[in-house]
Amino acid sequence: MSVTAGADWSYQKHKFHGLSLSGIRTAIAMPELSLSFDVAQGYPFLLNLKKFFISHGHLDHAAGIPYIISQKAMTSQNAAQFYMPASLVEPMTNIMREWEKIEQHQYKFDFIPVKADDEIEINQQNYVKVFPTTHRIESYGYTLFETSKKLRADLQGLSQEEIVNLRRKGEEVNEIHHHPMVTFTGDTQIEFLDTRPWIKKSKILMMEATYLDNKRTIANAREWGHTHIDEIIPRLDEIEAEQIVLIHISSRYPDHEALKILKHRIPTNHQDRVVIFPGR
Repeated sequence: MSVTAGADWSYQKHKFHGLSLSGIRTAIAMPELSLSFDVAQGYPFLLNLKKFFISHGHLDHAAGIPYIISQKAMTSQNAAQFYMPASLVEPMTNIMREWEKIEQHQYKFDFIPVKADDEIEINQQNYVKVFPTTHRIESYGYTLFETSKKLRADLQGLSQEEIVNLRRKGEEVNEIHHHPMVTFTGDTQIEFLDTRPWIKKSKILMMEATYLDNKRTIANAREWGHTHIDEIIPRLDEIEAEQIVLIHISSRYPDHEALKILKHRIPTNHQDRVVIFPGR
């Protein structure tokens, strides 16, 4: 697998393309929605997307921002929207101003600060909601929600004619349901699970699991703002996600070793839903 190419992973109708390796690169895109969670070093599969949700400012997650901006300018695309922690906006703007001096070219870019519980519209059916995470610097996770309309509970049992009459009178007969479909954490300690109720209910939970065995302890993980598999395993029963996708696994673990460890350590009743994102 070429690093610049990334890897595909899908679950039901949700399709992903990207890479995640602790300290090296993390960028996971949903091409059909033209968005990406983090940007790594700005790989080719990111260059035509429109919205980028940056979890935090460490280079393995955010270094590609200037390059993506540059490539979009070169191909005459509209400025991309980068959603990021507020503390990252000013330094990233300064970085872009310095690159403008170096290249003697003025760039268009849109850096949008986020805070917990912000909602960003993607299309008529989808939006992204922000939640706080715990890392060494300001950081956030993002959840993709899907909305659907359903007849109001109090109107269940009415005839079609009665419902039509209510509509004619201007009454809203439907209620909107909000479904958490995909949650992406970025780098974080395990406490993110308890910050918002929808996180554990997401259909797909992409969460970091930097360390998988006793080569590093929970204390080692927490010192650097990360999560150890020993913290995840006791909480599997309470996580309702249909798929728990582990990202940001340390390069200490080659693919074959990581898979072997998970097969040995993850309880049998959870093994079908705990997977490693294939792009590393």
